[in-house]
Amino acid sequence: MADKRDYYEVLGVDRSAGEDEIKKAYRKLAKKYHPDVNKAPDAEAKFKEINEAYEVLSDPQKKATYDQFGHAGMDGFSGGYSQGFGGMNMDDLGDIFSSFMGGMGGFSGFNFGGSSSSRRSGPLKGDNRYMTMDIDFLDAVHGVDKLVNLTVEKPCTYCDGTGAASKADIETCPTCRGTGRVLRQTRTAFGIMQQQSICPDCHGKGKRVKKICPHCGGNGYNTVKEQVEVSIPAGIGSGQQVRLSGYGERGENGGPNGDLYIEIRVRPHKYFTREGNNIRISVPISALDATLGTTVDVPTAYGDVEMNVPAGTQPGQQLRLRGYGIKDLRTGNVGDQYVEIQIEIPKKLSREEKELYEKLANRKKESVFERFKKNFK
Repeated sequence: MADKRDYYEVLGVDRSAGEDEIKKAYRKLAKKYHPDVNKAPDAEAKFKEINEAYEVLSDPQKKATYDQFGHAGMDGFSGGYSQGFGGMNMDDLGDIFSSFMGGMGGFSGFNFGGSSSSRRSGPLKGDNRYMTMDIDFLDAVHGVDKLVNLTVEKPCTYCDGTGAASKADIETCPTCRGTGRVLRQTRTAFGIMQQQSICPDCHGKGKRVKKICPHCGGNGYNTVKEQVEVSIPAGIGSGQQVRLSGYGERGENGGPNGDLYIEIRVRPHKYFTREGNNIRISVPISALDATLGTTVDVPTAYGDVEMNVPAGTQPGQQLRLRGYGIKDLRTGNVGDQYVEIQIEIPKKLSREEKELYEKLANRKKESVFERFKKNFK
């Protein structure tokens, strides 16, 4: 008795824990340490210890005796790992097994008193496929149609995907009797378990073909190459996807093909940048135009647009062109274009230009810098 750990410590719960908390802790640990899932050398011993603790703490009578006398009070009860899951009902046990079916080789036919789970043997849709496509910035703004070359496995049109030369050449598989799966019983420490697997004769189809289709060789599908037009909607952005229905992986047992998802990557533009549904661009003007004001033809994604630059425009000031942005894919609303003004200072002046600047400077009572120094404190 001295070597045994406290049952509450084993399950990681307080002595005041209720039935639901104890059950939750047990399920978590049972899933983690089941020998068919956990291959650690001490997994089986821990699993045994967990079951023994739960068998006692889940039974009100045993729990009351344990709380009063500890392990010494358990001498009158038969329990432990040799008794299996004595403290759990079949629903509890089913919940635990269902969490690691794959790791245990599939106990899909194990009967827990409820419905048994098994893989579908009927038509199954194929997996989806994924690819990427690069497009230009302006194509993303306006939308574009692109042609792509695809290789796809399509159901045979002659046999409708059955793989048989005719309907009369299809019969129910005698091995699985049309279920597509076979059942095998195994005696284990937990009792008799039923394990289902795919029928080796019909490979899960439930049907058997006596004479194969000459057009597809009995495969039920043909590999074809197609040039498909992909419609890229206006306003699409990098990372968004376009779906082509039926161009994914081949389905199983006559099921439809999956879909093809094309992820769009938009190439950067030399001048335009995207910010949400807005477009930004920087344009240069002279210091004289910024001072006096001017009108310029600004490039947009829809062609040049005349824009008024007001007198006294400052470097970095942004002007907006409404409705010259990008169309929203969901709402259809169009964003704006923001034009950032860059003022260029000439590095070289002609003699006439220099004289004009000097005359302008002489007419000013004080320079901009002098006004700054005057107000500086």
